[in-house]
Amino acid sequence: MMTSAIRNDWTLEEIQAIYDQPLLELVYQAATVHRQWHSAKEIQVCTLLSIKTGGCPEDCSYCGQAARYHTDIKVQALLPTETVIAHAQKAKETGSTRFCMAAAWREVRDNRDFDRVIDMVKGVNELGMEVCCTLGMLTEEQAIRLQEAGLHAYNHNLDTSEQYYNEIISTRNFDNRINTINNVRKAGITVCSGGIIGLGETHRDRMSMLLTLATMPKHPESVPINALARVKGTPLENNPKVDAWDMVRMIATARIVMPASTVRLTAGRIEMTESEQAWCFMAGANSIFTGERQTLLVTPNPGVSEDMQMLQNLGLKPKLSTKESVGEIN
Repeated sequence: MMTSAIRNDWTLEEIQAIYDQPLLELVYQAATVHRQWHSAKEIQVCTLLSIKTGGCPEDCSYCGQAARYHTDIKVQALLPTETVIAHAQKAKETGSTRFCMAAAWREVRDNRDFDRVIDMVKGVNELGMEVCCTLGMLTEEQAIRLQEAGLHAYNHNLDTSEQYYNEIISTRNFDNRINTINNVRKAGITVCSGGIIGLGETHRDRMSMLLTLATMPKHPESVPINALARVKGTPLENNPKVDAWDMVRMIATARIVMPASTVRLTAGRIEMTESEQAWCFMAGANSIFTGERQTLLVTPNPGVSEDMQMLQNLGLKPKLSTKESVGEIN
């Protein structure tokens, strides 16, 4: 199943067969593909900042920022632009090359808050960092505004398979996700889209999610693989911890079917040992989120000092380039 070319015609059976291989064979194949397309010694270090927290009208079962759930997460209005730029500058100084800004909105609205986000994008772009946003659903016109401001990437995760989607979220549908991704593409912004495992889905659902990504006309340049962060007060708070080997298998499979994409080891790292994370890197993950706040949005995450020590222990180094090559991805 090793590949040296981009394919957009994968079948569910092919992806399932890759995933179901003996673990060591799967990791070996993924590591081989990874080395064909990427430097095995480099990890892109990214920082994710919640610029507007909580109060979201959606009912995503995994999310502590949904207004309808009773969690310990405090609602926070949109941060001042100067505060966000200061966080981005600090992130750059500690080794991050991508800065992602997240707002707990269902959708982007054409108002003063969006104007302020545009200013934030311009300011972070001027620092020479890759600028990413995740703001909910947006129109093609809004995506164009973001692109013109210097936005490099837009994150809009599928979360899970189309078949399981309505079990997790009822306030929007799977097609809404695809429409936003298409709007981002039309605007010339790179796509960051992946999903979450541990939601109660089957392995078949996981493969179906990867199939949707891997059969897009152009693969997402960035594919985050998240383990459910169990937030007290949400419907999924008592779900079992995701097995680290499941994360390894997901990352390896994503690496094989989307060889040119950056595969991001994202939520759930706080519950993984350094050795387990090393397996994920061997399987093809080449990006992490870190930061001085030791949070990933509103859930615990390793801090930047701890992560830099881990990379040093593993003989890895932060990726120094600040702009991904969009033209060579697919």
